[in-house]
Amino acid sequence: MQASHILRKYDPVQWGGTETAVQRLIQGLQTHGISSVVHAPQNAGPDGIDPLRDAGAKIQRYRAFVPVLGISAAQRDALVSWGGNLFSFELFRQLRASRSQVIHSHALNRIAGISLMAARTLGVPHVITLHGGALDIPDEVNAQLTAPLKGGFEWGKALGALVRSRHVLQNTDAVFTCNPREAALLQEKYPRPRIIVQPHSVPAAQYAVDSRAAALKAYPQIANRDLIVKVARLDPAKNLPWLVRQLPAIKRRHPRAMLVLIGAGTTQSVVEELHREIARLGLSNDILLTGGLESGCAELIGLIQSARLFVLCSTAEPFGIVILEAWAAGSPVLSSRTSGPASLIEHGRTGLLYDLDQTADFHSGIDTLMMNNKLHRHLSSEALDHVRAEYDVPTVAARVARVYEELVEAKNLKGSKSQTHRQPVHFAAKLS
Repeated sequence: MQASHILRKYDPVQWGGTETAVQRLIQGLQTHGISSVVHAPQNAGPDGIDPLRDAGAKIQRYRAFVPVLGISAAQRDALVSWGGNLFSFELFRQLRASRSQVIHSHALNRIAGISLMAARTLGVPHVITLHGGALDIPDEVNAQLTAPLKGGFEWGKALGALVRSRHVLQNTDAVFTCNPREAALLQEKYPRPRIIVQPHSVPAAQYAVDSRAAALKAYPQIANRDLIVKVARLDPAKNLPWLVRQLPAIKRRHPRAMLVLIGAGTTQSVVEELHREIARLGLSNDILLTGGLESGCAELIGLIQSARLFVLCSTAEPFGIVILEAWAAGSPVLSSRTSGPASLIEHGRTGLLYDLDQTADFHSGIDTLMMNNKLHRHLSSEALDHVRAEYDVPTVAARVARVYEELVEAKNLKGSKSQTHRQPVHFAAKLS
């Protein structure tokens, strides 16, 4: 079997959770006899670095554009990086010519509408994975995502209507979502598609290999420091300036503490804001900004293994694949109580949770993991057992492969008659 995976953005330099999840899914599907083709927009970044290709996928780049007039280049970059509603005529042509038995969109909106239209034209199943959520998104995060549209005219609404982008969730065959709350909201609003709670995965054995020496060699400044590590792209939803502002108070209680922020910047403005906050607080010697590190590299794993604790402070986190990485590396997790971490972490057994509006709880969690060695060992051990049993790459991919097979079998049995209530195929002619 072959599956086509659709991405709305793929720049290896701006690697993040979505790319990691897709990479591991591709690797896991291979163990079940499923090959993958990744369709992603053309990339202006450096050639040669392509982790998805290295994972065994064939990469097809398509031309895409942001259908908005009157915005600056910085606004356009922000839309492409985190939240832009792109459109592509070429993607439809690519998918219509593909030989895939399943089309799997890892995006929503117009890109998902195009991929669904192609699937209906080909008579193959269409599934969607919600990496950033659809209904379970805080208002402030929605505002951040749409902020780059300010002052512009979005002429692409007509294109969205053409591919019925507002109806993809109700018309797709299955929706994979990362947490039960999102699944419940989807099931209530869209009762027809198959809604599946499907976690992401981690190569547990790889994260168990002791890589601390590689991290120390690459970053000698971490020696004899108590590391608080966070892995995340530098974008607004990750709430990094808030975390930086907590560090002075942490250092008054724990002088050896160092904050390690691992991840590439999604836009220059976000990176500049973070650097300004670090400089304002005089923390340049106490914060290590590594930039983006290749997924699964020894330096990345070693930094997580060297952490006294792993922290998340996101305002929205539909899943939290980095939690799995911390667990597999043996680092205890302190996370904001957003929907993904709240469904993953059992408070007091596999990690600690806090509310962002209760700063005292965050600092209490820091103190506990810095000083309580018994609880530190307990959380690390319980989480490690849990991640190996439930979230290893082959285990998670097997569940996705079964869904693919069931959908293909159902499509073959029912034929085209079962899709008469779905999106009309005659719309495809308007894109050809």
